[in-house]
Amino acid sequence: MGGLRCAEALRRFGYTGAITVIGEESWKPYNRPPLSKEVLAKEVSHQAVAFEERSATADVNWILGTKAVSLDVEHNTVTDSDGQTHRYSALVVATGLRPKRVVVENSELANRFALRTLDDAMALREQLQPGRNVVIVGGGFIGCEVAATATKLGANVTVIHNASHPMLRQLGDELASQMQLRHEAEGVRFLLKRSVDDLIGETSITGVKVDDGEILDCDVLVEAVGSLPNVEWLSNNNIDRNDGVLVDSAMRVTRKDGSPIKNVFAIGDIARFANPLFDGVPRRVEHWNMPTETAKRAASVIAAMLTEAPSYPGILDDDFKPLPSFWSDQYENHLLAFGLTSLADRAELAQGDIGGDCVFEYYRENQLVGVCGIGMRAAVQSYRSKFI
Repeated sequence: MGGLRCAEALRRFGYTGAITVIGEESWKPYNRPPLSKEVLAKEVSHQAVAFEERSATADVNWILGTKAVSLDVEHNTVTDSDGQTHRYSALVVATGLRPKRVVVENSELANRFALRTLDDAMALREQLQPGRNVVIVGGGFIGCEVAATATKLGANVTVIHNASHPMLRQLGDELASQMQLRHEAEGVRFLLKRSVDDLIGETSITGVKVDDGEILDCDVLVEAVGSLPNVEWLSNNNIDRNDGVLVDSAMRVTRKDGSPIKNVFAIGDIARFANPLFDGVPRRVEHWNMPTETAKRAASVIAAMLTEAPSYPGILDDDFKPLPSFWSDQYENHLLAFGLTSLADRAELAQGDIGGDCVFEYYRENQLVGVCGIGMRAAVQSYRSKFI
């Protein structure tokens, strides 16, 4: 999505030159969030999640089914896994994340799944059948969304999570515990403050051994234990790759000494930047709107630079303070959030009833840093102006 949104924004900002997008997946850009929600509950297909192709980007050169494997910033070239070298005037790094996996001794078994790509969702959907025993490792949003979908499809679902409540970091204790109750009312079992000790089976998984010795029947294992930034291919370029890629407010990739590389940019889940809405600490933010926001910012700078617009280089100093946002559907519970709720040191019920639709405010040292609601969409939307 980051690559597509950047190409669209480049055209919108007046750049008319060639655009090439290199992507490891064989599919053109698509919307990932529905893969663990409504699309996973139905028939998973590219058509169901594909982004609309706009006429402004009809001439983009899509090189799919291959990935970037090395970068040479001195010579302005990228080499792909087919051995082809591509020269650039400006480079946008939008290589995103890959799932972490459970590491145990008996790990080479079939019917283990992570959920990041369309192909992942297609493979998992085939296995989510009524009566099957599904074990999900990880109680974050992906894990809980898959738990809800699998439960609605008739599977028996157990979630193993290392914290005291699912989605605790993003929702805080009170709202996270309420969401746990709602899952349990649908039949989901939680093993909290637990981890996987080993997997059981010869060729396909048949069970999961938990660290307290309990053995769970398991036909399908879903691993939702976090993600890793795809930044290894940027090595040997003196780039700051500590937890993603450090960028400045113009999305320019920075060297280890803090200086920017003027024609290399990073966007989306791998971009680590400071947001003045909150503080001066650079962070990666994996919220669904960040690829779009960072793509637009990078494109505005690239277009001004390559077209030698009067706004360049002044545009480099423009404030960039996007408001992060995420949403999640779990059963009939529709969650919407703005800000960085994970920064909060306290959360307060602001509107509604904790047992029904409600809105929580999130504060860090008395500063509002986030809001999250179950339902009450208009009320949550009204908070946008309070962050800007």
